[in-house]
Amino acid sequence: MDESVFYNRYICIFTRCGIKETCMRYFVFLFFLVFSFPVVSQEHFFSEPVRIPIQLTGSFGELRPDHFHSGIDIRTGGKTGLPVYAAADGYVSRVAVSPTGFGHALYIDHPNGTTTVYGHLERFREPLASWVKELQYQKESFSLYMSPPPGQFRVAQNTLIAWSGNSGSSGGPHLHFEIRDQKTQDPLNPLNFNLPVEDHKAPEILGLAIYPLDQHAHVYFTNRINRYDVVFYDGKYHLKNNPVIPLYGKTGFGLEAMDYLDANWSRCGINFLELRVDGETHVSFALNRFSFAETRYLNSLIDYAYYTTHRKRFYKTWKDPGNKLDFYTLRNNDGSLLFNDNQTHSVELLVKDSYGNTSVLEFTVRSVFKETKPQAEGGFQKFYHNRSNTFEAEGIRLVCPGDAFYTDFEFVYDIRYQKEHPAFCSDIHKIHKSTTPVHTSLHLSIKPKSLPAHLQEKALIVAVDEKTGKAGSAGGSYVAPYVTTDIRAFGSYAVAVDTIPPSIKPLSIRNRNTLTEVEQIRFRIDDDLSGIKSYRGTIDGKWVLFEYDAKNRLIGYTFDNERMEFNKNHQLKLVVRDQKNNTSVYEASFFK
Repeated sequence: MDESVFYNRYICIFTRCGIKETCMRYFVFLFFLVFSFPVVSQEHFFSEPVRIPIQLTGSFGELRPDHFHSGIDIRTGGKTGLPVYAAADGYVSRVAVSPTGFGHALYIDHPNGTTTVYGHLERFREPLASWVKELQYQKESFSLYMSPPPGQFRVAQNTLIAWSGNSGSSGGPHLHFEIRDQKTQDPLNPLNFNLPVEDHKAPEILGLAIYPLDQHAHVYFTNRINRYDVVFYDGKYHLKNNPVIPLYGKTGFGLEAMDYLDANWSRCGINFLELRVDGETHVSFALNRFSFAETRYLNSLIDYAYYTTHRKRFYKTWKDPGNKLDFYTLRNNDGSLLFNDNQTHSVELLVKDSYGNTSVLEFTVRSVFKETKPQAEGGFQKFYHNRSNTFEAEGIRLVCPGDAFYTDFEFVYDIRYQKEHPAFCSDIHKIHKSTTPVHTSLHLSIKPKSLPAHLQEKALIVAVDEKTGKAGSAGGSYVAPYVTTDIRAFGSYAVAVDTIPPSIKPLSIRNRNTLTEVEQIRFRIDDDLSGIKSYRGTIDGKWVLFEYDAKNRLIGYTFDNERMEFNKNHQLKLVVRDQKNNTSVYEASFFK
């Protein structure tokens, strides 16, 4: 409300109520005192979570496999154990301990309606650390997802809360830091909150792709995607040799770009992209917020087919019909462009990072009509992006929900017979193309050809690598007459059995009776196919906390002064099961 409107409204109220002028003046004094008091901006609400110069190895919205990066990754100099501080006043709202994902993670709710997240931690500060450990022993589980009662663990801004680590699925020591909307848990771009990150480098543009978007469109007189190298001069990017590109019809553009921050050579993601034609904006988007429910739509934002074959990501400037990301601003329905006027057009693709550093690619196209022969797609049947689809053939059934795909396509299928691949219990079914993205799980059933009754409970579906023939678990179980599982990618699949128990390799005990480490007992555990399902370690018949580092296949127990008796012989037992309940047992006797 405007201040003058507010003032006049309340003067009228006071006059009608008979309040004296002196009281009115007193109110006016209070009014201007309140409204002139400086309000702390949300941008300055948070302090940095570490006390070293902040250098990033990952940015918000950066493109990752099947998801957008939901925070920033702060470099910790290749070390673990750096102090981590609360970015603002609040209380611990959630604690997570996991062998994957964020590993040891803390969630703190703040009074301004945000939540900060601290991931890949090494350990928590007391008394939270003891509270977590007590729960782990109560539940006899290393993995833990708990929400303490609100206010049980209050923290003040800049107080020590934990130490940085390399836990979970981290690719190296660093601190993953997020700021979320407390109500929706949508991640927000932390670099919009005035954290002390130095960045004066503009993003780099690495390549351009131009896409004919229907069978009548062409680029350089072909109905195929054309890709172009770029060069930088005169403050902008240009196509190599500056060609004027002939094209026609419904067209889309794709851009390969990335960002570097000051004093850092880690490749980060861009924050903003804009497409201009003849000076007018047709498409733009900014990555400052997204929903976790939307994050897999990243596979529609990029040229997924090119990524799967070349491991390079091109941002697309048009929106697939099944893409539900809501951060686009589009001049027309889907962001595509129609070139059919026989004119020359200037095109600009502009990208920015979170600090507004900007790079521009300029090039020229000319609309030139030429009749092209549509390419025959072929395929067994049409799959639609906005309805359920089912495919059945001998020995296979595939059921796809209505929101599984981003575009319509011709579904293709092939088969390789089991007699040529005796390691499997079924034919190998090549289900469409691995270059087509899948958004939601598809229900796959394969009928085995040779599966003895005593092996039915050991059966699972495996994904078969096209080049190497190596099989990796896709999970599943036998329900006559099929083995059934859910898959999230197209490719080649078959039925196999897993009868081999996990391996257990001691790293701290020799000859099952002599400790070789003073403070801990460690093992390497692994499984050759279905994967580790569970493990349980006991000493003298009592469960003990073995922490699991899945990425390195390590589990370790640190001797606990409060829960273990010393100066005596102990009996150790470790039981490890895989997903098909094949079990290995390791036992030892040691003095400690």
